Amino acid sequence: MQNVLLLVPDFALILLGLALRRWFTALGDGFWSGLEQLMYYVLFPALIFSVLTRIRIDLGAMAPLLGVALVALLAGMLLALLARLLFTLEPMAFASRFQCAFRYNTYIGIAVAGKLYGEPGIALMGVLCGVMIPLMNAASVWMLLRHGRTANFWRELLRNPLIAATAVGLVWNLLRLDVPFPVQEFLGRLSEATIAMGLLTVGAALKWRRAARGLASELYFLGVKLLAVPFVAWWAGRWAGLQGIYFGTVVAFAALPPASAAYILTVRMGGDGPGVAWLISVGTLAAMGTLSLWISQLA
Repeated sequence: MQNVLLLVPDFALILLGLALRRWFTALGDGFWSGLEQLMYYVLFPALIFSVLTRIRIDLGAMAPLLGVALVALLAGMLLALLARLLFTLEPMAFASRFQCAFRYNTYIGIAVAGKLYGEPGIALMGVLCGVMIPLMNAASVWMLLRHGRTANFWRELLRNPLIAATAVGLVWNLLRLDVPFPVQEFLGRLSEATIAMGLLTVGAALKWRRAARGLASELYFLGVKLLAVPFVAWWAGRWAGLQGIYFGTVVAFAALPPASAAYILTVRMGGDGPGVAWLISVGTLAAMGTLSLWISQLA
């Protein structure tokens, strides 16, 4: 119960972002669009790099953690493919929704890990999300490419600021390099604003216009992401012998709601944007209950 109560302020920030976007119209859409860009290219990479350069990372100890996360993501992909047999969906509608079964919201993940385990949790979650992004993007883009427009996948991947910040931070950490004090303070100031602003943007991005398609299939994709994938992570984590911060971080990672980036990718590649936006929005709100449930079971 104590772990669940720790998440209440984070969920409240998401709801505040939703309320501000809907009712405080003086900010305008341009403000929220600019804030999303600021988060994506500046604040979030600064947080990841800052934490990775301050916390000692043991890559050997992280190998089982990464393996369990990989198993959970692959399980989500396989269960998403099963939807083709269970439901009647247009090819592009399926390709668009496919990614919602395994993509994760990194902003919420960092916030949750920080609340549960402090800076070591942020570092683990940052590495976990950064390492899994290539696989996640590859699967999402591949499925959309089968039915939509072409895209320069490698260019998009190499330009991803989270991957860049994770890679540079890990190299810095492994080489045991020092960050000059003024730079540390500068990055620290940026980091202090990151989590709160990130959660506000998550709430502001929620959209509710739903396409007229089967509700059963949409609930299936959400069930896979919020229930089945974390269950696989829980089982695989216990089997691999993960404990403490490693076990809690990978379960929280697997239980995260679908990422807002799934909507951006879908629209860019000519997919079903409204359908994906609805899944992300409902999944984010539903995760307030399911994520709290999984966290409450951690020792």
